[in-house]
Amino acid sequence: MADQSIQRFRRVMSVALAHLEERREEINDLNVFPVADGDTGDNMALTMRAVLQELERLEAEADDGDPKRPEIVRAVARAAMMGARGNSGVILSQIVRGAAEELASRPGRLIDPRLIAAALSNAERAAYASIRNPVEGTMLTVAREMAAAVSKKLAHWEQHELSPEASDEEQNALLGEMLATALAAAGDAVSHTPEQLDVLADAGVVDAGALGLAVIVRGAISGLAGEEVQLPEIPHYAPAATGAHHADSRYRYCTNFAVIGGGLDPRRFEPLLEGLGDSVLVVGDEATLRVHVHTDDPEAAKALFAGIGTVENEDIADMHRQVAERTARLGGRTAAVAVASGAGLKLLFEDLGAAVVDGGPTLNPSTNDILSAIEAVPTGEVVVLPNSKNVHLAAEEAARLTGKQAVVVPTVSQQGALAVLVELDHELGAAENAGRLGEALESIRAGGVAPAARDDVEGRFTTGEAVGFVGDEVVAWGDAGATLRETVGRLAADVEILTVIEGESPPLALDELDLGLADGVELEVHRGGQPNWWWLLAAQ
Repeated sequence: MADQSIQRFRRVMSVALAHLEERREEINDLNVFPVADGDTGDNMALTMRAVLQELERLEAEADDGDPKRPEIVRAVARAAMMGARGNSGVILSQIVRGAAEELASRPGRLIDPRLIAAALSNAERAAYASIRNPVEGTMLTVAREMAAAVSKKLAHWEQHELSPEASDEEQNALLGEMLATALAAAGDAVSHTPEQLDVLADAGVVDAGALGLAVIVRGAISGLAGEEVQLPEIPHYAPAATGAHHADSRYRYCTNFAVIGGGLDPRRFEPLLEGLGDSVLVVGDEATLRVHVHTDDPEAAKALFAGIGTVENEDIADMHRQVAERTARLGGRTAAVAVASGAGLKLLFEDLGAAVVDGGPTLNPSTNDILSAIEAVPTGEVVVLPNSKNVHLAAEEAARLTGKQAVVVPTVSQQGALAVLVELDHELGAAENAGRLGEALESIRAGGVAPAARDDVEGRFTTGEAVGFVGDEVVAWGDAGATLRETVGRLAADVEILTVIEGESPPLALDELDLGLADGVELEVHRGGQPNWWWLLAAQ
C-alpha cells in the first residue's frame, strides 16, 4: 500500500474476504474448539467485512487525495475491533491491529519485506497478548509460524530492498513473494493443529480458526499478485463426524459488545467477567474496549460497564442453537423436535440437538406450532417428542400434514424424553430412530412432585400441598420434603441414575434434603424452570 492510495489495500482485503466467504461454511463446520463459537467462519468474515467497509468509507470521504497510511491503519484497526465477533473474530482483530500498528509506525517508508516481517511479528505478539491462557494448535500458532517463516527468509535473503521509485507492480511482486512464504508456513501449521490439541485429534479435524487465517492470507496474496498467479492450495477438510465430542462452553450466549469511554483498562474487567462466564476476551485501549464472554446472563455482563462507558455494537449469539443447527446440518438425515416448558428444559433439549416447541405453562402447543418446527429443521426426516399425553394427537396431526417423513415417539414426560434423546442418531432415518428411542423409553421410570391444584376427593391432600407421582399414580403427599423423599424411594429402587429437574419455584433447595438414595446411585440435578412441577424425576 503506497501512502498516497488506499485502492490497492481495499482490493487486497476484498479478495481476501472473497476467499474466506467461499470457504465460510467449511470453516463453520470444522469448529470443535470451542464449538460454542460454532460459526467461526461467520465470525471471521464479519471482522473482515468491517475492515473492508471502513476502507470503502475512507475512500469515499477522501477530500484532498487519499488518507495517509497512519490514518488508514488506525481506522482499519478500530474497524476490525468494533466488527469482531466470537473468539476467532476478536483474535483476528488483534492480528490486524498488531500489523497495523507496525505499518503506521514508519509512514514515510514503502511497505517492503522488512516492514512486512515486522508487521507479522507485531501481529503475533498482539494476538498472544489478547489471550490470558493461549492455546497452541489454534490461529495463534498459525500467526506465530507465519511470522517466524518470514523473519527467517528475510535473514537469508539479499533481494529485499525496494527502490523509492518502485512501481506498484514491483512492490506487489516482492510483497507477494514474502507472503507466499507466510502462506506455506500457515498451511503447514494448519495441518499440524490436531497434533497440538487432543479435541481436534479426537474429532479428526484441523482447527477452524487456523484454517480461516490461512485462507485469508492466501486471498491477500491473490489480491496483491492477481488471481492468475498460481499459489499453493489450502486443502479442503471434512467436518467432524456426527456425534464427535465437542469442547463447548457450558454457558449459552456468546456475548460481544464494545465499550466507549475514557480511562478504560482491559485487565480490570477480565476477572469480573470471569465471574459471569468463560472464554473471556477484553481488548482495546483507554477509549474503546471490545468485550467477548460466554455467559448465561448477557445483561449482567453489560451492567459491569454501567457508569464507566457506553455499550455499543452488541451481538449476542445463542451458542446452543448454533450447535443444534450444526448437528442437524451435518447429520444430514434426521432431526428431533421436542415440546418443552421452562427455560432450563428448553436449553437441555437444545443441548442434545433438538429443535424446541414452546409448550407454554400448560405444555399444550398447537398443531401449527409443531408443524412449523418440523418444517424449520434442515433435514428431510424428523422424530417428534410430544412429551405429554395431551400433545400426542397434535403431534400426530403435524406429522401427517408435513411433506417430510415425521414419526412421533410416544413420550409422555419431558424428563423421560430427555433421558432417551441421547439415543438419537442423526445419520439414521426417522423410523429407525423412533424405534431406538421407543425401546429406550421402556427402561425409564418417570415421576415428579407438584403442588396440588385442588383438594383430593379422597381427602388425602388439600390444595397447595405436595403430591408425588410415579407415572400417573399418586404415591405420596403432604410435606414437600417428605413427599419428594418418598417418591424418590418408590421410583429409584434398583436403578443406576436418578435425574432431578428443579422447577421454577421449588419450596426447598435440594441440598437441604436427604433423598435417601442407595449407595451407587448417581444423582444428576438440572434447573428446568418448569412452572407447574417442583421437581421432575427420571430413573434409569
